[in-house]
Amino acid sequence: MTDAPPPGAAPGRPSDAAWDPRQYAVFAGPRGRPFADLLARVEADRPGLVVDLGCGPGELTLGLADRWPDAQVVGIDSSPQMLERARTLDTGGRVRWQQAAAEDWDATSAGPAGPAGPAGIDVLVTNATLQWVPSHLRLVPTWLAALAPGGTFALQVPANFDAPSHRLMREVAARHPRAADLAPGLDRAQAVARPETYAALLLERTPHVDVWQTTYEHVLAADPDGPHPVLEWVRGTGLRPVLGVLEGAEREIFLSDYEQALEMAYPRRDFGVLFPFTRTFAVARMPA
Repeated sequence: MTDAPPPGAAPGRPSDAAWDPRQYAVFAGPRGRPFADLLARVEADRPGLVVDLGCGPGELTLGLADRWPDAQVVGIDSSPQMLERARTLDTGGRVRWQQAAAEDWDATSAGPAGPAGPAGIDVLVTNATLQWVPSHLRLVPTWLAALAPGGTFALQVPANFDAPSHRLMREVAARHPRAADLAPGLDRAQAVARPETYAALLLERTPHVDVWQTTYEHVLAADPDGPHPVLEWVRGTGLRPVLGVLEGAEREIFLSDYEQALEMAYPRRDFGVLFPFTRTFAVARMPA
């Protein structure tokens, strides 16, 4: 991993550890299920242009190409590591992969020959990405404006920032010697809104809106002699702001303290560890 700021990071913004596709893929199954649940509410029949904003390592984006084989599919991510993995998986060249931060991405340039033009984007999906984009409530209307008539916008964000996994992360960070350096990154990673906020934002622009929450009761395998599975889960996502600041002994002190707290909050049992995880979903279809 590298401690360099991610592409598109603003000067002075807290750095994150680089995205690690291998670590992220450890829990590929439970991470992928919300994407499938989100896409189940997208009713697009034969879209011409499908965009996955925050495509990560690409497995789920390739699923979009499977569902709509006649569409042009574009996968966008800020992480070069994730995009490298995505291009490796895309042996058939079915997806156009593009590096861009969500804050900087121009939705009108998603088409194959520059500006998308009046046809616009038929399906715009963003899955488990916008929690890293504090300005996303301001950006959503611009993305909606780039949709084709009858186009669909679909988002999914985690809504578990008050869960022990994240609350304990903040508590351990607050008592760490470098608490002042850790707090900004952890605060930034909580930029999700309440479901009613997303509903109101979308309903101001289209009457065809579906917003809901789901709590998944994940059962994580737990090796008695291995690291705590919830630590391994957040190491690939929510813990990145901490890993981007700490290294060496400082990092090990934090991880040891945090893992002890997780052992109490999520005890290991014969069947593994129960890890409840709430997510917010929203799907909006523009008028035809």
